[in-house]
Amino acid sequence: MKHELLLIFQSAMIVNAWQINPKLRISVLKSPLSASILHGESSCFLPLAQLDQDYYAPRIIQIAGSYPGITAEEIQAVSSEPSPDMGQWNYDFSDPDGPQLGTIAIEGSDKVHNVDDPVVIIAEHQALGVTLPPELEDPVDLIVLVDRARQTFAERKFLVLELPGENVSIGAYTSKSELPTNCNILGQVALVQIPWLPCMKKTKTGFMEEDEYF
Repeated sequence: MKHELLLIFQSAMIVNAWQINPKLRISVLKSPLSASILHGESSCFLPLAQLDQDYYAPRIIQIAGSYPGITAEEIQAVSSEPSPDMGQWNYDFSDPDGPQLGTIAIEGSDKVHNVDDPVVIIAEHQALGVTLPPELEDPVDLIVLVDRARQTFAERKFLVLELPGENVSIGAYTSKSELPTNCNILGQVALVQIPWLPCMKKTKTGFMEEDEYF
């Protein structure tokens, strides 16, 4: 029996990764060790969810550090993976030999999908000039998605800059001449995600009974 299974798995190895070897499929279906039924048998059906061709999967992106205080080396140290193909998703496996860094999943969209070399910085909202309800006295963490592939100047685009002898700075400029002297552009900000907090108003649904805030 063990010898037969070994032969089956050996033959399965030469089949394209996107296919299932018919011999392996038959051996599983006919195996007396499996008493469970499969999808579609005996009126039992799995709760299937079929993705479509326009589906943007969330991107799993490594976190480089927090701002202010993050360094250029910390931003450049993390690795990134390309966007998953449309209608598919990626897997994230920690590198046992690399630094153990946090990751975060960002909702899929065309903007997130088109970031070529992503990294996330966790920034305090005051450091970016983001206005939040005055009831919030303490800093609120925002997710800043940075594209390290875009290391060129762009008017009114928020840039992540390495300043000589200083930590990283995030800001926008109306002209290239306004850039700090001898700065190095590490990337452009592609997205800033703000959390929903209890002191913020709920998104209106259009249904009066759900939009009452008391």
